[in-house]
Amino acid sequence: MRRQLLPALRMTIALIVLLGLAYPIAMTGVAQALFRSRADGSFVRSGGAVVGSELIGQGFTQPKYFHPRPSAAGNGYDATASSASNLGPSNPQLLSSVADRARAYRSENGLAASAAVPVDAVTASGSGLDPDISVANADDQAARVARARGLDPPAVTALIRSHTKSRPLGILGEKTVNVLELNLALDSTH
Repeated sequence: MRRQLLPALRMTIALIVLLGLAYPIAMTGVAQALFRSRADGSFVRSGGAVVGSELIGQGFTQPKYFHPRPSAAGNGYDATASSASNLGPSNPQLLSSVADRARAYRSENGLAASAAVPVDAVTASGSGLDPDISVANADDQAARVARARGLDPPAVTALIRSHTKSRPLGILGEKTVNVLELNLALDSTH
């Protein structure tokens, strides 16, 4: 038995050192060397203070701000409770909440009762913390934000375009706008 136990114990210790210490330290070093901002959390600063991360959504609710996707994370945008709603597409509760969100979105943004609503405006992302919205969602909100801030709507639309991120790898998904960065740009202009 001792003949089998000692090699197993040595292998366990070797793997703990290799996979539990050496590998994580090496990967942290590579991440810090090549992707320092992302490795540190992609913090967004305003006035010298950290106001958020470009990777985690925040709940903006005032009319003068662009609003993010709905969140199913805790009480909304709780990074310690990241999760989806886990409601299936035929679940009556999901269908009802999407219909309610669509009505509220149309009303808040001055859209016709029959206007199409971007999917990301009425559904939460898988993490519940998505920091980005679609360009269509931002465009629908532009008139409300311009009105609330007393800005010219084309100026707000131009700001959306200047903060639009292209598709990942040029082909995946759709163009998006980071809500925190766009709202900070609005605050700095007006």
